[in-house]
Amino acid sequence: QLQLVESGGGLVQPGGSLRLSCAASGFTFEYYAIGWFRQAPGKEREGVSCISSSGVSTEYADSVKGRFTISRDNAKNTVYLQMNSLKPEDTAVYYCAATEHYYRDYCDPQQLEVYDYWGQGTQVTVSS
Repeated sequence: QLQLVESGGGLVQPGGSLRLSCAASGFTFEYYAIGWFRQAPGKEREGVSCISSSGVSTEYADSVKGRFTISRDNAKNTVYLQMNSLKPEDTAVYYCAATEHYYRDYCDPQQLEVYDYWGQGTQVTVSS
């Protein structure tokens, strides 16, 4: 069955870096746009970034632009989120999700409702 598994979370000091991975199985990975989302305690889940099924287009929330980079490796059925210059406000559970909703060269991380398949999440804590 379709499965998404996040990894790479952990505890990091402010200014540090982490790379999250989202490993997919059970579906034709190259047909799906993949998004990264996060949810902090007491807050709603929000979109962080997405990458189109073609890999040509990427989108970022304003709060992470210039610090986070999303990429995909279709040969490994994996999407990555490189997070640099981390801040305490980046602390959250990070989820990846997949959707067939978009045409090949488009995605939108703010349309959470169109992402059909979700992973279980990985905790990222930014603290000194």
